Amino acid sequence: QYLAEHAPTIYDPFCGGGSIPLEAQRLGMKAVGSDLNPVAVLITKALIEIPPKFANKPPVNPDADPMGITTSKGKQKKKLPWHAAAGLADDIRYYGKWMRQEAFKRIGHLYPTIKDENGIDRTVIAWLWTRTIPCSNPACGINMPMMKTFQLSKKPNNQHWTKPVINRENNTVSFQVQNHPTDVPTEATVYRQGATCIACKSAVKLDYVRQQAREGKMSEQMTAIVAEGDKKRLFISPTDEHMQTALSAEPEWKPSATLPEKALGFAVQNYGITNWHQLFTQRQLLTLTTFSDLISEVRSLIVQDSDSDDEYADAVCTYLTLAVGRVANSGSSYTRWQNSGDKVAGVFAMQTISMMWDFAETNAFSTQTQNWMAQIEWVSKAVEHTPSESNHGKTHQADASNTVHANDGPIIVTDPPYYDNIGYADISDFFYVWLRPLLRDTYPELFAGMLTPKAEETVASPRFEDPRQHFEDGLNKTLKLIRQQCTDDYPSSIFYAYKQQEEERDSGQTSTGWETMLNALIDSGFHIIGTWPIRTERSARSNAMGTNSLASSVILVCRPRPEDAEFSLRRQFLEELADKMPTALDHLTREGHIAPTDLAQAAIGPGMEIYSKYSSVTAISGKPFTVKDALIAINREVQKYDQRVTGDLDPETQFCVTWLNQHGFEQGEFGDANVAAQAKNIDVRNLADFHDILTAESGKVQLHNIHYYAPVDYDYEAPIDDRDGNMTAWEACLRMAYHMDYQREDAGGIYGSAIVYNTKGDYTDMIERLARILYNYHDARDEARQAYIFNSIVTQWNEIYLEAHKRRRAHQQTLT
Repeated sequence: QYLAEHAPTIYDPFCGGGSIPLEAQRLGMKAVGSDLNPVAVLITKALIEIPPKFANKPPVNPDADPMGITTSKGKQKKKLPWHAAAGLADDIRYYGKWMRQEAFKRIGHLYPTIKDENGIDRTVIAWLWTRTIPCSNPACGINMPMMKTFQLSKKPNNQHWTKPVINRENNTVSFQVQNHPTDVPTEATVYRQGATCIACKSAVKLDYVRQQAREGKMSEQMTAIVAEGDKKRLFISPTDEHMQTALSAEPEWKPSATLPEKALGFAVQNYGITNWHQLFTQRQLLTLTTFSDLISEVRSLIVQDSDSDDEYADAVCTYLTLAVGRVANSGSSYTRWQNSGDKVAGVFAMQTISMMWDFAETNAFSTQTQNWMAQIEWVSKAVEHTPSESNHGKTHQADASNTVHANDGPIIVTDPPYYDNIGYADISDFFYVWLRPLLRDTYPELFAGMLTPKAEETVASPRFEDPRQHFEDGLNKTLKLIRQQCTDDYPSSIFYAYKQQEEERDSGQTSTGWETMLNALIDSGFHIIGTWPIRTERSARSNAMGTNSLASSVILVCRPRPEDAEFSLRRQFLEELADKMPTALDHLTREGHIAPTDLAQAAIGPGMEIYSKYSSVTAISGKPFTVKDALIAINREVQKYDQRVTGDLDPETQFCVTWLNQHGFEQGEFGDANVAAQAKNIDVRNLADFHDILTAESGKVQLHNIHYYAPVDYDYEAPIDDRDGNMTAWEACLRMAYHMDYQREDAGGIYGSAIVYNTKGDYTDMIERLARILYNYHDARDEARQAYIFNSIVTQWNEIYLEAHKRRRAHQQTLT
């Protein structure tokens, strides 16, 4: 209550999906958000504005008990009053179920069941399709399936493949599902450079594929049917009946808007895809339009059940419309079947729309992945968990570069656009074209335009004549407005997760995205007083699996720079940087355990804290020492730090690092190795015969790679006290890396790594230090999978430590 009355406002001028205002509201703060993008504003309204209006109110649907919710705990049942937004969530579920029933009456015949091998009717989960184009070989002419993989499922005990069957009599390809890979192609038939005909093996270039698609000669062919089984997915061969049923759908209307000619993250225009409706099959369009048409009908039903409460009916229909948007994301021909998890990934599993050669068409009426009721449940749960009993939030549509809703001196917390990473407005149009017909009467201020506004969007998009200048101008204007309006009592916090070290600049590296952000902050009069790297990204997200992706956002903590701030000479700045960066990096790595992939971002903070406290930094000649120059200098300090850290390692590991940088995991001359070993006062033969970390044969030396350290060649179950303790940090780190490579069936993960930790004995902190060095080695060579493995050791170091000590305590108890 005190916070509600006295706390300052948290304001996010780039609120996006509303996560920052939502969490501010959850803490009891006054939350305000604004965004130019109407889809973003709608989502934020649905999170912070609408739920508080109907907090603690019972649902209006006829099945609900107005007296409260009945809960069960064991054999006891208890009735609790409707609290927070539980009543609203219950109505979303009820009317969502009604929509499903009505939709099935109208189009259920287009979603037939499929008989399994025992003749039992099974509900289809998804139909799997591949795109085809005519083979360029005149002697063949078959429609070439463009397959990325022929394996349908990688699940143990349920692996399946679809086998292409070529019939030269009618010159067609059909598909047959089987539970073994016999006679199934192991290579993709479409790849970055082009495609290969599965029938005659002729290769075509990507230009040919695009040309055929633009000429309307690209079609689709069903490759398999996934159905609901008793305890597992069933994979069944396609049938003519199911193919004809899919092709018989005829939607009465479809979105008429066109795709942008140029946009960040879009590649489908190269294949003749120019309209949004072309991202869907005819059956998918009919399903989406059917659910859309039902929105007006369900609204009338809610008005009737709620005694003509139009505002409440609008609220429920807003959430039902958002569920339609979720169906669009999961019910497009640009979704993907994930054969590792036997599920469908939506269009925006990554924030791009790239060509999808083999796709999954979901059944909105199934009970499994991505069905209609699953989307309703997702929305309902989100509403249920909103802090609706807290302060009422406020959301505005506004261009942050000229309108800031910050008249009462709020605390600024924001996550601005990431330069050219995401085309926010263009991607939002995918949803906007479905939302607008349903919500333009409810929110006329948001859905007045045919598409989302783009001319004012702060993003380095190719649609602008000078993308970088447009981004800089927009960000500069916004930050200057914020600088004028923000409170001096509290710092402003800016989240940023744009990856550093992306472009070579002279003898160092810098990132255009970071350079523009920092320029804007400093030019607008802010002093960066600190950096808080915070884990904000899931390691399991699609663009991080097996890749070298950021796991953290960097929070730039800023205060207004005094008007009379000093200036600095270049030499003074570099000396101060060299003096303070090692301590700062020690703090980030040894205490903060910042992941290697995030260190370059985290290091920007302490470096720019020095730079931004000055009014300007110049060379003796008067030439400005720019933000770009400062970023290069900061990166050099990080590189020096990495080199200095090598000296903390045991001599054997130091040799391995030196040899790795010279020869990698390839062979080198014994003489060269001997010289390098003698410099560390060790013997090459000892490294091979005693430590077994390399081979030294026939005058050649070669380091063992990760594959060599499979668990079977070491007694990992031996009692801890019986171990020899002679394992080097190098061997221990590579053994951990083997366990943290989750693509290996015999990887032990954290458990296996904990055993290695205990085996190593002393100097276990060296393993984490070495993992950082090996991450940098592989990252510099664009070896994403290897870099990801060593990054995982660091990010999960605390879990490894806890598991190791848990095992040690358990072992000690057995001894006593």
